Amino acid sequence: MVDLNENKQRDQWGSKLGFIMAAAGSAVGLGNLWKFPYLAGSNGGGAFVFVYLVLILLVGFTMMLAEIVIGRNTQLSSVGAYKKLNAKWGWLGGLGVLAGFLILSFYSVVGGWTISYIVKAITGAFNTADLDLLGGMFGGLIAGTLEPLVYHGIFMIITLLIVVGGVSGGIEKSTKIMMPALFVMMIMVMIRSLTLPGAMEGVKFFLVPDFSKLTPSVLLAALGQVFFSLSLGMGCMITYGSYLGKDEDIVQSSMIIPALDTCIALLAGFTILPAVFAFGFDPSAGPGLLFVTLPAVFSKMPLGTLFAVVFFVLVLFAALTSSISLLEVTVSYMVDEFKWDRKKATYIMSGIIFIVGVAASLSMGPWSHIELIGGRNIFDTLGFIAENILLPLGGMLMCIFIGWVWGLENAIKEASNEGKLAFKLAPVWGFLVKYIAPLAVLIVFLQSSGILKI
Repeated sequence: MVDLNENKQRDQWGSKLGFIMAAAGSAVGLGNLWKFPYLAGSNGGGAFVFVYLVLILLVGFTMMLAEIVIGRNTQLSSVGAYKKLNAKWGWLGGLGVLAGFLILSFYSVVGGWTISYIVKAITGAFNTADLDLLGGMFGGLIAGTLEPLVYHGIFMIITLLIVVGGVSGGIEKSTKIMMPALFVMMIMVMIRSLTLPGAMEGVKFFLVPDFSKLTPSVLLAALGQVFFSLSLGMGCMITYGSYLGKDEDIVQSSMIIPALDTCIALLAGFTILPAVFAFGFDPSAGPGLLFVTLPAVFSKMPLGTLFAVVFFVLVLFAALTSSISLLEVTVSYMVDEFKWDRKKATYIMSGIIFIVGVAASLSMGPWSHIELIGGRNIFDTLGFIAENILLPLGGMLMCIFIGWVWGLENAIKEASNEGKLAFKLAPVWGFLVKYIAPLAVLIVFLQSSGILKI
């Protein structure tokens, strides 16, 4: 059991703004910058955006508040939080810690690619619009041995240095700088993109819904993006919520955080799709949209080198604001459950994550012959286990835990600060968290794990 006297010394956010910036930063990541525009591009444009916005209101807010409620009530990271509320449910918090660990193991490799692309942009490597050449450049990077590992290590060191500084001294200070900077840089690149000849075709595609494109697969794609984009089911919001004081209005925060995350996703759409349409490229190019198509766009754009550097720096910031929350989940677990000091926990867990990431990186090159689940390499297997199984499973069970085990009455009491704050949406939120959200996440789980095919 955790000593409550020790818990009084737990670090806390220095301000409400600090918490919101950090939590929004956790939600904002690479998924906002390439996956959202790519999914919109391949799922009917405006139709996908419309469905996504509806689901953010229904599922995003519901589950965001649910996780923060658990963390703030217990003042513990995910494993300790569930154990404190019900001794038999500590394992559910463990799913989140494992998910965060696995995700950061391969996410840091991708973070390293963004650093590599900053260097490439600065040195003028994007001087061609030939997608085959740019595809070969990207393929050479990810299949390499030394280069991707060096950048993977640099990315993990930056993440480590932020997290070792603590909640208010490291995470809060860094996200207060990176999140506003990310918004400013995104707006800069967006304005340039929107002023390109032919850009309005991309805007029209992005904004005007074609409801004939609305299929079950589009609904599932939007629901999955909402869930994964907000960092739900991996213990991040429980952990961040545990550093909140009892007087904070967490209902308001749970609305602001998805709103900021959605703003970044929409800005990414207004940045990427108009530019892609302006130069006649494919808007549904998947991961290649970020690392192959966009460099081709920048090569054709006046002042393209400058905008390429700015864009990949903002991609790095988005990756870092997510990676520090993922590392914090594992660090907080070690601090709370095993009484490690923060420095020891941060160094050891960062080292282990780096080693697993080495295997993930090499599995796309020298170790590509190693096949695991369903013929996947190590990199893809880590992603499949975490994103397709652990996250939706953890999110669904969290809703069941609140609605049917801990009880809505206790959750609403915490959300309203013991009744001190008006929570007019309490009946609606209770219905959503007890019935609608778990059903929605179950559908995502069945589809993402391959059990349900639509």
